[in-house]
Amino acid sequence: MIVVHHLNNSRSQRILWLLEELGLDYEIKRYQRDPKTMLAPPELKAVHPLGKSPVISDGELVVAESGAIVDYLVEQYGQGRLKPAAGTPARLRYTHFLHYAEGSAMPPLLLKLVFDKVENSPMPFFVKPIARGIAQKVKGSFVLPQIALHLAYLEGELGKHPWFTGEEFTAADIQLSFPLEAAASRGGLDGKYPNLLDFLRRIHARPAYGRALERGGKYEIGKA
Repeated sequence: MIVVHHLNNSRSQRILWLLEELGLDYEIKRYQRDPKTMLAPPELKAVHPLGKSPVISDGELVVAESGAIVDYLVEQYGQGRLKPAAGTPARLRYTHFLHYAEGSAMPPLLLKLVFDKVENSPMPFFVKPIARGIAQKVKGSFVLPQIALHLAYLEGELGKHPWFTGEEFTAADIQLSFPLEAAASRGGLDGKYPNLLDFLRRIHARPAYGRALERGGKYEIGKA
Protein backbone atom coordinates (compact mmCIF):
# COMPACT_ATOMS: atom_id res chain seq x y z
CA MET A 1 0.00 0.00 0.00
CA ILE A 2 1.25 3.45 -0.92
CA VAL A 3 1.33 5.85 2.04
CA VAL A 4 1.41 9.60 1.40
CA HIS A 5 2.94 11.57 4.27
CA HIS A 6 0.72 14.56 3.75
CA LEU A 7 1.49 18.00 5.14
CA ASN A 8 -1.37 20.48 5.14
CA ASN A 9 -1.17 23.29 2.56
CA SER A 10 1.78 21.79 0.75
CA ARG A 11 3.07 20.21 -2.44
CA SER A 12 1.85 16.83 -1.23
CA GLN A 13 -1.67 17.78 -2.36
CA ARG A 14 -0.65 17.30 -6.00
CA ILE A 15 0.67 13.81 -5.16
CA LEU A 16 -2.82 12.93 -3.91
CA TRP A 17 -4.19 14.30 -7.18
CA LEU A 18 -1.78 12.18 -9.23
CA LEU A 19 -2.77 9.06 -7.30
CA GLU A 20 -6.42 9.82 -7.96
CA GLU A 21 -5.74 10.34 -11.68
CA LEU A 22 -4.01 6.95 -11.75
CA GLY A 23 -6.84 5.32 -9.81
CA LEU A 24 -4.48 3.85 -7.19
CA ASP A 25 -5.28 2.86 -3.64
CA TYR A 26 -3.34 4.76 -1.02
CA GLU A 27 -3.34 5.78 2.61
CA ILE A 28 -2.76 9.24 4.03
CA LYS A 29 -0.70 9.97 7.13
CA ARG A 30 -1.37 13.56 8.11
CA TYR A 31 0.99 16.17 9.51
CA GLN A 32 0.23 19.76 10.50
CA ARG A 33 2.43 22.80 10.09
CA ASP A 34 3.53 24.70 13.16
CA PRO A 35 0.99 27.57 13.33
CA LYS A 36 3.71 30.12 14.19
CA THR A 37 6.60 29.10 11.95
CA MET A 38 4.53 27.31 9.25
CA LEU A 39 7.27 24.65 9.18
CA ALA A 40 6.66 20.91 9.04
CA PRO A 41 6.59 19.09 12.38
CA PRO A 42 9.66 17.14 13.54
CA GLU A 43 7.77 13.84 13.17
CA LEU A 44 8.39 13.97 9.43
CA LYS A 45 12.11 13.47 10.06
CA ALA A 46 11.29 9.92 11.16
CA VAL A 47 10.14 9.29 7.60
CA HIS A 48 12.93 11.10 5.75
CA PRO A 49 15.98 12.95 7.17
CA LEU A 50 15.00 16.27 5.56
CA GLY A 51 11.68 16.25 7.40
CA LYS A 52 9.79 17.73 4.47
CA SER A 53 6.69 16.83 2.46
CA PRO A 54 5.82 15.29 0.08
CA VAL A 55 7.22 11.91 0.96
CA ILE A 56 5.67 8.58 0.05
CA SER A 57 6.26 5.09 1.37
CA ASP A 58 5.67 2.12 -0.90
CA GLY A 59 6.44 -0.99 1.07
CA GLU A 60 10.01 -0.61 2.27
CA LEU A 61 10.74 2.10 -0.29
CA VAL A 62 10.70 5.78 0.69
CA VAL A 63 10.63 8.43 -2.05
CA ALA A 64 11.02 12.17 -1.42
CA GLU A 65 10.91 15.24 -3.68
CA SER A 66 7.86 15.99 -5.81
CA GLY A 67 9.47 15.35 -9.18
CA ALA A 68 10.98 12.04 -8.08
CA ILE A 69 7.66 10.93 -6.59
CA VAL A 70 5.74 11.84 -9.74
CA ASP A 71 8.28 10.06 -11.92
CA TYR A 72 8.26 6.96 -9.69
CA LEU A 73 4.48 6.65 -9.56
CA VAL A 74 4.00 7.16 -13.29
CA GLU A 75 6.78 4.70 -14.16
CA GLN A 76 5.74 2.09 -11.61
CA TYR A 77 1.97 2.25 -11.90
CA GLY A 78 1.06 4.42 -14.87
CA GLN A 79 0.98 1.67 -17.50
CA GLY A 80 1.68 4.27 -20.16
CA ARG A 81 -0.72 6.85 -18.76
CA LEU A 82 0.08 10.51 -18.05
CA LYS A 83 3.47 10.37 -19.78
CA PRO A 84 4.22 10.79 -23.52
CA ALA A 85 5.91 8.01 -25.44
CA ALA A 86 9.72 7.87 -25.32
CA GLY A 87 11.55 9.51 -28.20
CA THR A 88 8.79 12.00 -29.01
CA PRO A 89 8.94 15.81 -28.82
CA ALA A 90 6.17 15.66 -26.23
CA ARG A 91 8.33 13.42 -24.02
CA LEU A 92 11.14 15.98 -24.09
CA ARG A 93 8.68 18.73 -23.14
CA TYR A 94 7.34 16.49 -20.39
CA THR A 95 10.80 16.00 -18.89
CA HIS A 96 11.52 19.72 -19.16
CA PHE A 97 8.36 20.84 -17.39
CA LEU A 98 8.54 18.08 -14.77
CA HIS A 99 11.86 19.54 -13.58
CA TYR A 100 11.15 23.18 -14.47
CA ALA A 101 8.25 23.38 -12.00
CA GLU A 102 10.48 23.14 -8.93
CA GLY A 103 13.85 24.07 -10.43
CA SER A 104 12.84 27.36 -12.06
CA ALA A 105 9.22 28.34 -11.44
CA MET A 106 9.06 27.92 -7.66
CA PRO A 107 12.22 29.70 -6.39
CA PRO A 108 11.08 33.29 -7.15
CA LEU A 109 7.66 32.53 -5.63
CA LEU A 110 9.34 31.27 -2.47
CA LEU A 111 11.55 34.35 -2.38
CA LYS A 112 8.48 36.56 -2.60
CA LEU A 113 6.92 34.68 0.32
CA VAL A 114 10.09 35.17 2.37
CA PHE A 115 10.44 38.88 1.63
CA ASP A 116 6.72 39.46 2.19
CA LYS A 117 7.21 38.01 5.67
CA VAL A 118 10.27 40.21 6.25
CA GLU A 119 8.33 43.25 5.13
CA ASN A 120 5.33 42.55 7.38
CA SER A 121 6.85 40.86 10.42
CA PRO A 122 6.82 42.68 13.78
CA MET A 123 10.19 44.14 14.74
CA PRO A 124 11.62 47.15 16.62
CA PHE A 125 10.42 50.42 15.11
CA PHE A 126 13.95 51.64 14.33
CA VAL A 127 14.70 48.48 12.30
CA LYS A 128 11.41 48.15 10.46
CA PRO A 129 11.99 50.90 7.82
CA ILE A 130 15.37 49.41 6.93
CA ALA A 131 14.06 45.85 6.68
CA ARG A 132 11.02 46.96 4.73
CA GLY A 133 13.15 48.99 2.34
CA ILE A 134 15.50 46.07 1.68
CA ALA A 135 12.59 43.68 1.12
CA GLN A 136 10.86 46.06 -1.28
CA LYS A 137 14.09 46.70 -3.16
CA VAL A 138 14.83 42.99 -3.65
CA LYS A 139 11.27 42.24 -4.68
CA GLY A 140 11.07 45.14 -7.10
CA SER A 141 14.45 44.65 -8.74
CA PHE A 142 14.62 40.86 -8.89
CA VAL A 143 11.79 38.75 -7.46
CA LEU A 144 8.76 40.29 -9.16
CA PRO A 145 10.47 40.60 -12.58
CA GLN A 146 11.48 36.93 -12.35
CA ILE A 147 7.94 35.86 -11.53
CA ALA A 148 6.61 37.91 -14.43
CA LEU A 149 9.22 36.34 -16.73
CA HIS A 150 8.12 32.80 -15.84
CA LEU A 151 4.41 33.59 -16.04
CA ALA A 152 4.87 35.10 -19.51
CA TYR A 153 6.82 32.03 -20.60
CA LEU A 154 4.15 29.62 -19.37
CA GLU A 155 1.36 31.76 -20.80
CA GLY A 156 3.04 31.55 -24.19
CA GLU A 157 3.49 27.79 -23.97
CA LEU A 158 -0.22 27.30 -23.35
CA GLY A 159 -0.88 29.44 -26.40
CA LYS A 160 0.66 26.65 -28.48
CA HIS A 161 -1.08 23.62 -26.95
CA PRO A 162 -3.93 22.97 -24.51
CA TRP A 163 -1.52 21.28 -22.07
CA PHE A 164 2.11 21.94 -21.28
CA THR A 165 3.43 18.88 -23.09
CA GLY A 166 1.09 19.11 -26.06
CA GLU A 167 -2.39 17.84 -26.81
CA GLU A 168 -2.67 15.41 -23.89
CA PHE A 169 -2.89 16.00 -20.16
CA THR A 170 0.14 14.55 -18.36
CA ALA A 171 1.76 14.37 -14.95
CA ALA A 172 3.81 17.44 -15.90
CA ASP A 173 0.59 19.46 -15.73
CA ILE A 174 0.03 18.10 -12.23
CA GLN A 175 3.58 19.08 -11.29
CA LEU A 176 3.08 22.62 -12.60
CA SER A 177 -0.19 23.07 -10.74
CA PHE A 178 1.46 24.06 -7.46
CA PRO A 179 3.58 26.98 -8.71
CA LEU A 180 0.66 28.28 -10.75
CA GLU A 181 -1.75 28.05 -7.82
CA ALA A 182 0.85 29.81 -5.69
CA ALA A 183 1.24 32.51 -8.34
CA ALA A 184 -2.54 32.98 -8.50
CA SER A 185 -2.62 33.34 -4.72
CA ARG A 186 0.34 35.63 -4.15
CA GLY A 187 2.46 36.00 -7.28
CA GLY A 188 0.56 38.22 -9.70
CA LEU A 189 -1.18 35.62 -11.86
CA ASP A 190 -4.24 37.59 -12.95
CA GLY A 191 -6.23 38.53 -16.03
CA LYS A 192 -3.06 39.39 -17.95
CA TYR A 193 -2.53 35.63 -18.29
CA PRO A 194 -5.80 34.21 -19.68
CA ASN A 195 -4.25 30.91 -20.79
CA LEU A 196 -2.90 30.22 -17.30
CA LEU A 197 -6.19 31.14 -15.65
CA ASP A 198 -7.98 28.82 -18.05
CA PHE A 199 -5.49 26.07 -17.20
CA LEU A 200 -6.29 26.47 -13.51
CA ARG A 201 -10.03 26.39 -14.20
CA ARG A 202 -9.66 23.20 -16.23
CA ILE A 203 -7.53 21.33 -13.70
CA HIS A 204 -9.80 22.36 -10.83
CA ALA A 205 -12.75 20.93 -12.76
CA ARG A 206 -11.15 17.49 -13.13
CA PRO A 207 -12.96 14.87 -11.02
CA ALA A 208 -9.65 13.45 -9.73
CA TYR A 209 -8.63 16.90 -8.49
CA GLY A 210 -11.88 17.14 -6.55
CA ARG A 211 -11.44 13.68 -5.07
CA ALA A 212 -7.91 14.58 -3.95
CA LEU A 213 -9.25 17.66 -2.15
CA GLU A 214 -11.84 15.53 -0.39
CA ARG A 215 -9.15 13.08 0.74
CA GLY A 216 -6.50 15.67 1.59
CA GLY A 217 -8.66 18.15 3.45
CA LYS A 218 -8.55 21.94 3.58
CA TYR A 219 -6.05 23.33 1.07
CA GLU A 220 -5.06 26.97 1.31
CA ILE A 221 -2.26 27.48 -1.18
CA GLY A 222 -1.64 31.03 0.03
CA LYS A 223 -0.29 29.60 3.28
CA ALA A 224 2.02 27.05 1.66
